[in-house]
Amino acid sequence: MTLPTLAQDIKLPEPDKKGGAPLMQALNERTSTREYDTKKLSEQQLSDLLWAAWGINRPTEGKHTAPSSNNKQEMSVYVSLESGLYLYVPESNLLKQIHNRDIRKATGKQDFIEIAAVNLIYVADLIKAGVSNPEKAGPEALNTSSINTGFMAQNVYLWCASEKLACVVRGWVDIPELSKAMELVPSQRITITQTVGYPKK
Repeated sequence: MTLPTLAQDIKLPEPDKKGGAPLMQALNERTSTREYDTKKLSEQQLSDLLWAAWGINRPTEGKHTAPSSNNKQEMSVYVSLESGLYLYVPESNLLKQIHNRDIRKATGKQDFIEIAAVNLIYVADLIKAGVSNPEKAGPEALNTSSINTGFMAQNVYLWCASEKLACVVRGWVDIPELSKAMELVPSQRITITQTVGYPKK
């Protein structure tokens, strides 16, 4: 389904798929960072970042830069910015605004998260994942979605290393609080969050 583009949405430029450092160099420089500058990312950087995480690299098949178990494609990437909360729509390279509240502080328990430019929230849709009763599903329902999230988060780590940006995956999150701030429905489950931004100098 194609969603209409509204004025508050962000139409991202086409991702640059030829830039960045060589893979082996990015692997060598991949690291977790917990000290951030307040500098914002450009729209081009956001486009490249999100394409690395969950962009479509095989348009004719609608498949992504990260694997999806049994091709269920139940994952979504939400983007928490100072200007609000957005859903990344890879088919149209669009940030669809969910609301205009800055909820970066709700994406985790560490102080740096409300300073960094971007907090990514990975969300699994249990209905798409084939869970018959998602509202009563336990943690085991997220097993394959958690694996898929790991692939996506590592793509982000490597892109950040390639671009000299900082990032860190975070599990210290109040999931019910964040789900409420994001206005998620019961079938949507947060798997993990990840901070991206400029390193503090």
